Amino acid sequence: MPGQHMSTIELAEELTALNFEQLSKDDIEQIQRLILDYSAVTLCGSVQPWGRMLTAWARQNGSGKSTLIGSGSVASAAVAGMVNGTSAHGYELDDTHDKSMSHPGTVVISAAIAVGDELGASGEDIMIAIVAGYEAMARVGMAANPLNVIEFGRHPTCLFGPFGAAAAAAHLMDMDGAGLAKAWGLTLSMASGANQFAFEPKGTMVKRMHGGIPAQNGVTAAQLAQIGVEGPLEALEGGFGFFHLFGLDPKPELLRKNANEAYEVHNISIKPYSCCRKFHSLIDALDDATDGFMLDPEAIDRITVRSPETAIGQHQMKRPDSVMAAQYSMPYIVGATLAYGPTRYDAFDVAHHDDKRILDIVDRVEAEHDAELDAFVPAKMPNRVELHMRDGSTRSAEVMDSRGTPVHPLSTDGVLEKARALCETVDPEIDLDAIVNTIDQFTDCDDVNDLTGLLTVPSFEEGMKTGKFSAAVQSAAE
Repeated sequence: MPGQHMSTIELAEELTALNFEQLSKDDIEQIQRLILDYSAVTLCGSVQPWGRMLTAWARQNGSGKSTLIGSGSVASAAVAGMVNGTSAHGYELDDTHDKSMSHPGTVVISAAIAVGDELGASGEDIMIAIVAGYEAMARVGMAANPLNVIEFGRHPTCLFGPFGAAAAAAHLMDMDGAGLAKAWGLTLSMASGANQFAFEPKGTMVKRMHGGIPAQNGVTAAQLAQIGVEGPLEALEGGFGFFHLFGLDPKPELLRKNANEAYEVHNISIKPYSCCRKFHSLIDALDDATDGFMLDPEAIDRITVRSPETAIGQHQMKRPDSVMAAQYSMPYIVGATLAYGPTRYDAFDVAHHDDKRILDIVDRVEAEHDAELDAFVPAKMPNRVELHMRDGSTRSAEVMDSRGTPVHPLSTDGVLEKARALCETVDPEIDLDAIVNTIDQFTDCDDVNDLTGLLTVPSFEEGMKTGKFSAAVQSAAE
């Protein structure tokens, strides 16, 4: 790479040098919002089939000091990263960094609290580790050119995530830049994340693990580097480094941040809807075109959705037969949203896949590639919709920046509303008030277990025995 580009060791040194005193009040408040969102989303994912499976697997693979969110069981930090990352990524509600097309929170926060639990880290320690992890994952992801990564069948979260998880873990373990660079050298050999699940509707559960695999790999890499296991020091820019292997037309200049630029934690979209982030602007456009979903869907003759190329292709399945396939199907998302509103999370469950109210709408949906919108991706994920009414009229709307993006962010109250709805539907006995109070006072928290000890579902064991949680979570708004 040209000399002006940031090297692996330079980035590692910058991130390990971060300290809590560098964070502003706005930084701290944003991190608190991300932790609250992560907590609720992970509790929700923990009771899904994949969350329960991974919990059972962890219980068979030794013990440790790191909390498994939902069950309250403990495991090693790496195993906890796998379980919690899978749960966090487990119902398409986790935060998104649009420019890297990845989900940092599910990986980075999972790694940070798992290692923090093991070490008895303070709230301040956790918060600056989260900043370091988001910076690493986002900047490596942007530099790798995520659109090309996806084009070649790789999943950005799983691929970029180990860099973020290792950075968070290394910060908590007091490793220096050389140590983190070695850890990244190890993660290079762990790089993974194939998108084949998008083409096999029955093989989609592995996608839920694409938040857990990178968390586990990043924590493991940091631990191995700390005990002296060596890895290459040019993991990013090397001749067979990350950019060469995975970054067709990479943009390594994006590794470097200007001194006046905000931390990447501020460039995060918090998801209000439980489906692929590419279609959140479509849901908001439907909101606009139907006067807040007051329009009777039966009055619509056909629906034309105009989208960038990245939202076309594998996203057109009209008869999905898994939860994830439904959450990634543009026609199904339109059908579920118009039939039941945008926050009926259970509309994506298999119980609704034969729902006549949804499928009647699905069959009226047409997708068209809008080349004008391609130029805005990945910084924005826009959509246009046209409703062709049975009376001959047309309604249309375009949304460039959906609700929850940095342009239209969810307020703290908005994140709390989402968290409360999720917790109420998972188990009304979850002590969300205590969770919120702990996060509000996180800068004074001496041990992260003060938080992780609260992240339990009281009825979890009953659900494991009876199958109480076999169906997807239902919306409190129902």
